[in-house]
Amino acid sequence: MAVGKDDVEIIKPRTDKRQYRRLVLKNSLHVLLISDPDADKCAASMNVSVGAFCDPVGLEGLAHFLEHMLFYASEKYPVEDSYLKYISEHGGMANAFTSSEHTNYYFDVNPDSFEEALDRFAQFFIKPLMSADATMREIKAVDSVPLSFLLPRLYPENQKNLLSDVWRLNQLWKHLSSEDHPYHKFSTGNWETLEVRPRAKGLDTRHELIKFYNEHYSSNLMHLVVYSKGLVENKFRDIRNTDRNRFRFPGQPCTSEHLQILVRAVPIRQGHKLRIGWPITPSIHHYKEAPGRYISHLIGHESEGSLFFILKTLGWATSLAADEGDWTLDYSFFEVTVDLTDSGHEHMQDVVGLLFKYINLLQQSGASKWIFDELSTVCEVTFHYQDKVPPIDYVVTVAANMETYPPQDWLVGESLPSNFNPEIIQMTLKELSPKTVRIFWESKQFEGKTEMVEPWYGTAYSVENINESIIQDWILSAPKENLHLPAPNVFVPTDLSLKDTQEAKFPVLLRKSSYSTLWYKPDTMFSTPKAFVNIYFNCPHASSSPESEVLTDIFTQLLHDYLNEYAYYAQVAGLYYGINHTEGGFEVTVVGYNHKLRILLETIFQKIAQFKVQPDRFSVIKDQTWPWTEELEVLPHLEAEDLAKFVPMMLSRTFLECYIAGNIESNEAGSIIQYIEDVFFKGSNPICQPLFPSQHLTNRVVKLEKGKNYVYSNQGLNPSDENSCLVHYIQVHRDDFLMNVALQLLNLIAKQPAFHQLRTVEQLGYITALRRRNDFGIHGVQFIIQSSVKGPKYIDLRVESFLQMFESKLYEMTSDQFKNNVNALIDMKLEKHKNLNEESGFYWREISDGTLKFDRREAEVAALRQLTQQELIDFFNENIKAGAPRKKTLSVRVYGRLHAPEWKEETSESAEPHIVHIDDIFSFRRSQPLYGSFKGGFVQMKL
Repeated sequence: MAVGKDDVEIIKPRTDKRQYRRLVLKNSLHVLLISDPDADKCAASMNVSVGAFCDPVGLEGLAHFLEHMLFYASEKYPVEDSYLKYISEHGGMANAFTSSEHTNYYFDVNPDSFEEALDRFAQFFIKPLMSADATMREIKAVDSVPLSFLLPRLYPENQKNLLSDVWRLNQLWKHLSSEDHPYHKFSTGNWETLEVRPRAKGLDTRHELIKFYNEHYSSNLMHLVVYSKGLVENKFRDIRNTDRNRFRFPGQPCTSEHLQILVRAVPIRQGHKLRIGWPITPSIHHYKEAPGRYISHLIGHESEGSLFFILKTLGWATSLAADEGDWTLDYSFFEVTVDLTDSGHEHMQDVVGLLFKYINLLQQSGASKWIFDELSTVCEVTFHYQDKVPPIDYVVTVAANMETYPPQDWLVGESLPSNFNPEIIQMTLKELSPKTVRIFWESKQFEGKTEMVEPWYGTAYSVENINESIIQDWILSAPKENLHLPAPNVFVPTDLSLKDTQEAKFPVLLRKSSYSTLWYKPDTMFSTPKAFVNIYFNCPHASSSPESEVLTDIFTQLLHDYLNEYAYYAQVAGLYYGINHTEGGFEVTVVGYNHKLRILLETIFQKIAQFKVQPDRFSVIKDQTWPWTEELEVLPHLEAEDLAKFVPMMLSRTFLECYIAGNIESNEAGSIIQYIEDVFFKGSNPICQPLFPSQHLTNRVVKLEKGKNYVYSNQGLNPSDENSCLVHYIQVHRDDFLMNVALQLLNLIAKQPAFHQLRTVEQLGYITALRRRNDFGIHGVQFIIQSSVKGPKYIDLRVESFLQMFESKLYEMTSDQFKNNVNALIDMKLEKHKNLNEESGFYWREISDGTLKFDRREAEVAALRQLTQQELIDFFNENIKAGAPRKKTLSVRVYGRLHAPEWKEETSESAEPHIVHIDDIFSFRRSQPLYGSFKGGFVQMKL
C-alpha cells in the first residue's frame, strides 16, 4: 500500500487520544490516517496544490470551475449528482473551496457508509466525467443573468458577493497589483471568462477544462487526510502521478507603483473603513519564531494604552484588527483594518499617524522576551487543551497544513511559537514602513469623487500617491497620546486541574428561588479545565416598547464597550464573554478556562450593577445601531439621558435563569448565583425586585390556520440589489417526538433532491436550501432561495411543483431505502457532543424554550425505530404535500431590483382562493391564535 513512511513523531495535544499514521503511496500521494475509536462521523479531505494562480490567461476562474465540475459524476458512478445524494442520504455533507494555490475537497458521513463514500470521493481524482451538457449547465448555473452594462455577467456564487464590501474591496486590493503576477487575477470566474472570451478565441471551455485537469491534477501534488474508526482499504492508488512541480510564482505582487498609495473607494454599505497594508517576508518561513503573530498581538491589542484604546477614547474607531493577511511561500501582506466613526473619518491622517507612532514604539522598544513567553504560554495551553471539533473541520485544517509544514507539525501548524528571536521580529517590524505602505480608505462620502472603476465588481475608486514625508507629517501632527505596551496578563490560567465532580448525565435543577433558577451540569465527558456560565436576565421592561428594545440593545453594546480594555486580556487568555440583547431582556455568557472565570464574571456583574451612561460613548454606539422598522423610527430621538433613566427601570423587576456547566463543582456554581443575587437583590436599596407572577414573559408562536397559504411580499431594502429571495415556510406541529422525527426524516430525504432540482436543473439560484425550523418548540420546514434569475412568486410555484415531484419519489421509495434513511438519521442523532460549548448550547435550548427534554436525542431515536414507512407517507400527505387540506404555509417574498415590476403586479392582483395576503405584519399577528408556551407565563408573541 505504501512505499514510504518515516518514524517522525507527529506532535499532538496532550489530551488527544486519537492515533495518527503517515503514509506515502506508490503514486507519491501523501496520506494521514486518523483513527478515532470514539468517532461517530467519519471524514476525509483532499488538498490539491493547484489553485486559481494556475488559471490560464483568458480563462480566469477555471480552477474554481473545475472544483464545481468534479462533483457531477465519474466513470465509476456516472449518475449525475449521485455523490452528493449518497452523502446526504447517509447523514453527511460535502463541499470544496478554491484558493490561490490549492483546492480542498472534503466530506463527512456516518461511519457505516464511509467506505463507499470514500470510494465515490476518490473518483474525483481518478476518472471524473465532465459532460458537455453538465459543463454548460454549470456555467449557466453560476452565471444566469447580466448585471449592469458596466459589469460582466457573473456567477450567482459571485452575484451573492457582488454587494459584499469584503469581496469588492478585496478584489480592488488585488487589482492594484502587478498585472504580471497571478495575484492580480480575478479568480472566481464568470460567464465572460468561461464562455464569451474563450468562444471568441475559438476555445471550447470543456476541452480546456479537461486539459487543465489532466495537466495539473497529479497525485504527487495531493495530500489526503482520512478520519475514521479504523484503517480503510486504499482507494486512491489509481490516481495518476504525472510528477508535476508545485506552482510557484516568486516575488511580491506589488511593484513600486502599487506602494505608497492612498486609495479612496466607494463601498456599498454606510460607514468608513481603513485598510492599511505592507508587503512583508512571509512569516511561514519563521513559524516557530512567529514574527507576524507577535506583531499582530501587540498592534491588535485592545487594553489600556493600546492603539485601539487611544482611537476609541478619541471617538475615532469602533474596531481594529491586525494580522498577516494573504500569504504564500513567496509573498505576504501584513494588514491593519480599522472601522472608523464619522469623526474618525475626518481624522484619517491622525489615525494613520497614530498607527505609525505605535509601530515606531515597537521598533524602538525592541522585541520583549516576557511578551513572547506569555504569548507562547497561551498558545501552548490553547493547543494542548483545545476543544474537539467535528471531524470534517479537523481534516480540512490538517490537509492544508500537510502542504506547508513538516510532518511533525501537521497538527500544530503555526500554533506553537517557541523560539524567541528578536532579530527576526525586528526585521518584520522594519518592513512596516512608510516607504511600502498601501492605504485603502472606504467611505460612501467618496461617491462622485472618484475617476476609476474596478472591472469585475464595479467598485469606484481613485488613487493618490503619497510619499514618506507626507506620512512623517501625519505622524508629527497626530495627537500626543500615551501609547504603551500591554501589562502582564493576569488571566493566563495556571491551574488546569480537573475537579472531582459527581456523574450527571443530564442537567439538574440545583436551586430555585423567587430571584432565580440554576441548572447545573458537571463535565463528565470532555475532561477539559473549562466551564460554561449563562445568566439570562428576564426583564419585562426590556421589551415593552420599540424605545425599550432599542435602549436595551444600546445598553448591552455599551457594557461591551466599557469592559473591553479589561476583558480583552481574558479573551487573549482563552476566556470569552458575551452580553447580548434577547427576546425578553439580556443574556450574559462566560466560557473558557475555569481558573480565572470567577474574576471576569464578578467584574461583569459589578459593571452592570454600577452602570453609568457616558454620553460620548452613547453617541458612538447609537450610530452603530441598525434596528428594523418601528425601532428605526425611534432611534434618532433617543439620547443618553433616556438610557440613564431606562436602565434602573429595566432592572427593577428581574428574574434570572441560569445554567452552569463544565469543570466546576456544585457548591461553586451555587456560590456564583448567590453572589449575583446579593449584588442585585440584596441590601438596603436593592437594584432588582423579583417578578410578579404576571410578569414572567414567554414566547408564543402565531398559529397559522390549516389549509391556508399566507403570503407577505415586499421590496428589498437595498434598491440596487438585483437579488430576490423567497422563504417558503411550512408550519407543522408543536413539539412531539414522533412528529419531530417524521419531519426530520422527510427533510433528510428531500434535502438533496430539492437542491438538485431547484438549483442544478432549474437553476433558480445559487443559494438554495431546505431546512428544518424550530421556533420555541413549534416545528416546520422552510425553503430558502436567493435568485437574480426569477422573481419570488415564480420560485414559490416551483417549490410547490417540486413537492409534487417529490411526492412520487416518496411513494416509490423501497423499504430498504426507507430503512437506510432511518438508520442514517439515527446515526446522526447518536452523534456525541464534540465539546462543552456544543453540549451546553443543546441543553440551554431546552431550558430557554421550556421543553426541558434533556433526553431528546434518545427519545427521538426510540420514536424513529417505531416509525413505519406508511406513517411517514401519511405525515407527508397531511402536512407537507402540495394542496394538503391541513397544510399551513407562509411565503415571504422579497423582490430585488430586477423583479420590482413583478412586485407591483402582484400587489395589484386580486386574491386567489386559499391565499391570504398579509399587508401589515403586526395587524396579522394580533389577529391570529397562538400556540401555548412550554414555559407558561405572560404572552410575548412571535411569528
